[in-house]
Amino acid sequence: MVPPHLERPICEPVELPPGAPLRVERVRHGRGAAASEPFVHFHDVHELVLFGKVGGHFDADDRRHALAPRCVAFVPSMHHHDYALAAGPRDWVLVQIEAIAGEALVRQPGLERLAQPFCARPDPASHQRMMQLADWLLGLDAADPLALPLAELLLRMALRAPRVPARRLENGVGGVQRLRPAIDRLRRDPAQAPNAEQAAALCALSPAYFSRRFKQQVGMSWSDYVRTYRLHLASRRLLETGHSVASIAYDLGFSTPSHFGELFLRRFGLTPGDYRRIGQARLNAGESA
Repeated sequence: MVPPHLERPICEPVELPPGAPLRVERVRHGRGAAASEPFVHFHDVHELVLFGKVGGHFDADDRRHALAPRCVAFVPSMHHHDYALAAGPRDWVLVQIEAIAGEALVRQPGLERLAQPFCARPDPASHQRMMQLADWLLGLDAADPLALPLAELLLRMALRAPRVPARRLENGVGGVQRLRPAIDRLRRDPAQAPNAEQAAALCALSPAYFSRRFKQQVGMSWSDYVRTYRLHLASRRLLETGHSVASIAYDLGFSTPSHFGELFLRRFGLTPGDYRRIGQARLNAGESA
């Protein structure tokens, strides 16, 4: 039997519904829960985990943090991480923030430290307040205008909590960091994304090795990743701006609006116009609730 970590790429996709900059989920495991199997991975969202009962450890960017009740863990987009949870009862609230919305938060004063993973342990009173905020967030539609500000408040509280000490792992697995120059260039200017050869040069790798390593690490080719990133960025612009579909298509480097529409439909199951209509209806419903 092929081990599970070899059957799937270590970049796990997180799909968000139209109009929703985040997703929130509560998870509870009972007394008979077995220890979780480690699975080093990364994804395109920013991730905050608010633990209740928990034991085990949290690894991020080749550093290990011991987990104890009330811990919070944060991982920015595209950073390797893993949770190895001890057997027995455990619970947590998972908050995953869309990459573009999360990057806007990181640029705000006081949130610069969100550019790196961390683990912290609030005092009991602070943890209780954070869980009350999480309960409020769980009760909202993910597209509600209050959702993202509440997530920001949780992040600010997490940053104020005492850090959990970390130790460096000897055999790190942060292979995606070697690819970050190409990913960062794409994010700075998606309309002028480098081709595979240019991306390889940015990472000081040969084109063949870059392509092989990128597919192994991310689970898709560089060109597929560029297309997927542009489509997700387009989905945000459809909801957050009044720009025409054609304007968004050209601004993000798609050859024609019709080609953009075909790719968008294939990715999201909706035309750009329908995606905008449904997403804005959800936003308007949240505002009037």
